[in-house]
Parts: sequence; structure tokens; C-alpha cells
Amino acid sequence: MRVDRAPVQERDPAERAHDYREFTLTRPVGELRDQGGRCMDCGVPFCHNGCPLGNLIPDWNDLVYRDRWQEAIAALHRTNNFPEFTGRLCPAPCEAACVLEIREGDAVTIKQIENAIIDRAFAEGWVVPLPPSIETGHRVAVVGSGPAGLAAAQQLRRAGHGVVLFERDEAAGGLVRFGVPDFKIEKALVERRVEQLLAEGVELRLGVDVGVDVTAEQLRAEFDAVVLAVGSRVPRDLEVPGRELPGVHFAMDYLYTRNRWVASEYGPEPALAPPPPSQISAAGKHVVVIGGGDTGADCVGNSVREGAASVTQLEIVPEPPQHRRDELTPWPLWPVKLRLSYAMKEARETANGELDFSVVTTHFAGNGRLASMHIAEAAPAPPFAALAGTERELPADLVLLAMGFLHPEHGLAEQLGVALDPRGNVAAPAYASSAPGVFACGDARRGQSLIVWAINEGRQCARAVERHLAALPR
Repeated sequence: MRVDRAPVQERDPAERAHDYREFTLTRPVGELRDQGGRCMDCGVPFCHNGCPLGNLIPDWNDLVYRDRWQEAIAALHRTNNFPEFTGRLCPAPCEAACVLEIREGDAVTIKQIENAIIDRAFAEGWVVPLPPSIETGHRVAVVGSGPAGLAAAQQLRRAGHGVVLFERDEAAGGLVRFGVPDFKIEKALVERRVEQLLAEGVELRLGVDVGVDVTAEQLRAEFDAVVLAVGSRVPRDLEVPGRELPGVHFAMDYLYTRNRWVASEYGPEPALAPPPPSQISAAGKHVVVIGGGDTGADCVGNSVREGAASVTQLEIVPEPPQHRRDELTPWPLWPVKLRLSYAMKEARETANGELDFSVVTTHFAGNGRLASMHIAEAAPAPPFAALAGTERELPADLVLLAMGFLHPEHGLAEQLGVALDPRGNVAAPAYASSAPGVFACGDARRGQSLIVWAINEGRQCARAVERHLAALPR
């Protein structure tokens, strides 16, 4: 290979930690063409299997290499409604499955190329609304405007169905809008896609909590089909003594607060007035984030920007190896290895950041308000019990619980009479639930997962809905 891998460029952590602009940079066109040229056009492109969307990766890599960018976006949009979302937020399992990654660290920079294609397509005016040429007369309600709901709504509308997209928050986008920070994806990009859906004829009803403001009976009376794309929004709690102390919060409560603040300061303004701001703040505090995933990293990044006195991130599992261990996760599987998040890089530069593994929380302490937490070394395997004699105290003014999500909220599902699976998700093996005309997709169906899975689920669910609508009497 004559051209070396040139990964995504990032702004300096010490600089970017003081603003809310995206922390990644785009390489010049010439460098991107060279990176696209590294693709081997494999006879069996394992990257297809690594990508839940089945993106035509070798096709658009080659088109970028040949400087045929407009054809590249056409190929990219063939399988992915929102490449600017995945290009910024997906962890890129496609790169882990790249044949060049057999030699670890040498994969084609697929995610970087994807992002460059869609950014250029918008800049050139190649991304335009695609309203349907016919109207079927069928009406579909899509509940939830995260990536799965947006994808389902767009696919169904482009097929000619009347689509109403319900969202209980003041703006569309779900957790991409209110959970993920602007320094990972600026919200003008989300709003741009929402405007495309509106131009295609999707009706958006914001500030409507379906199941509360609109009943299941009303949905059934107005629509021929209902799609539940409500996400997995019940967080995993930490049931230890002192959990009730002020200062211990779920991560998403904090992230919603920060994203609403950023919107009020930098825009875009939501279509509806947001609720009164909460008082959760990391400014000047010793912050502890429990959970080592993306949500935890986003809490760290926001805490750093608020000016936390220190930020400590705790993970209950043992520290993974520095490099892929083929006896555990051989290529082309997603490798279990240590990845230092963008946020912890910033925390270590600016806010006394620390990342600890094999840590279990035994209890929180404080006199009327959180002041510290007691932790211990965790056993290396589930249930990760505390090891005797390892307990210590950690100063903590703010603890953010980022330990994942259990299942969707059940109120609407119960109203609609749909069955749940043993994990509490909507039971919909082929996207159709147990209730006639009610479908589910995204995290509400499969449990919390990646954004690429959410978009894929929305697209596949739309196909299932279309089959249902085609069988209805006209």
C-alpha cells in the first residue's frame, strides 16, 4: 500500500474544550481522494457486513477517488437517509471489518470519506427534497423523531403516504438533538434534515406527548398504521444507599439541560418554547460520571466546557487491552480494545480528568446534599461485586449516571395493547407488533444500539408498513 491511512483530524483538545463547535476537521479534497483510493474493491467486501445499513462503501470510495462526487452522494443516499448523522456519530464498525484492518490500524477511513461526501453534497446544492409523485391516500403516524422515526417517516412519505411525525419535545431529532452535544454534531445539521422532510410533505407535530395529549384510540381513528419509534428512554438506575441525595442525576437529564442551553445561546432556536431550565450544572464541581460509553463521554465533554473542578469517569468492567486480541475478537469482529474518548482527551488537558476501570459504587454520602461517594475495586466478572478491603472515598458534588438504558417507556405500548419481549422492548420480530397496524423500530424494538441500526430499522420498518398498507382495502 503506497498511501498510508490518514485518520480524521481533530482540533486541539485544549482549544476545543472552550467552545461548542464540532471538534473534527475535514481533510482537503486531494487527501480524501487518496484515502478513497486505498479501498481495495474487495471481491467480498466485509465492510458491507460490518455496516448495519449495508452501505455501498467500495462504490463511493472509488467515486471519490475518481472525483465523481455527485455520483458518490447518490450511491450513499441509496442506503442511508442521513449520512451526516452517521458520519459524525457512528463508531464505524465498517472500518473494523475492512480487509485492510487485518493489519490493525490500517483500515480505509470510511467514516471520514462518508462525512466529506455528504458535506460537499449539501454545499453544492445536490441534496434536495424528493416529494412523491403520487398520493396513496393512506395515513401513517410515526411516534418519535429520532433517527429511526425520521428515516421511517421519510421513506413512507416518499412512497406517497401521508405521514404525521409526533414529537413530545420542542424540536425534532430525538437524542441526536437533545442528547448528543453540538461539539459532535451541530444542531443546524439536524434542523436541515427536518426541513427537508417538511418540504417533502411530512407533517410535524411538536410538543405532543402521544399517550397523554393524544390517546391510542385517537391514533387508530386517524391513521391506517402507527410506527413506534420512541427510543429506549428508561435509564438504568444505581440502587445504592444515598441515591436519593440531591446531586445524583441521570445523564440524560444533564445532557438535555446542556443542549437546551447551547440552543438558547448559539441556536438554532426550537420551534416551540422549551421547558424551564433545570439547575443541574457542573461548573466548579467535582464531577463523577458512572459509565464508560458514548453518553458518559458526552457528559464528560459538557462538564469540561462548563468549567468543572475535576471530572472522573468510572467503568465497572476491567480495562480492555491496548490492541485487538485475536483470540477474543478476531477480525472482522468489532474489537474489544481501549479507546480514549474525545472527551477524556479534553478532560486530561483541561480539567484534572481521570478514567478508572473495575470500579463499583457502594454508596453516596452527604449531609442533605451529595458530598462524596464510596467506591471499591470490582470483581473482574459479573456481577462485579466489591472486593473486600478495597473501598475508598471520592469527592463528588455531581454524579451523572450514564449506565445505559433498559427499554422504552411503556405507557403508549400498553394503551395500544402491544406485547413486550422479555427485556421490556416492543415485541415486533418483523417490525409488526402483536397489535394490528402497529409497528416498531429502532431502540424501542431492538434495545439501545447504534445510530446506523436506528436508521436501518426505520427504513426496514417502512417496508413492513408498506406491505401492510398495500393489503388494506381501498
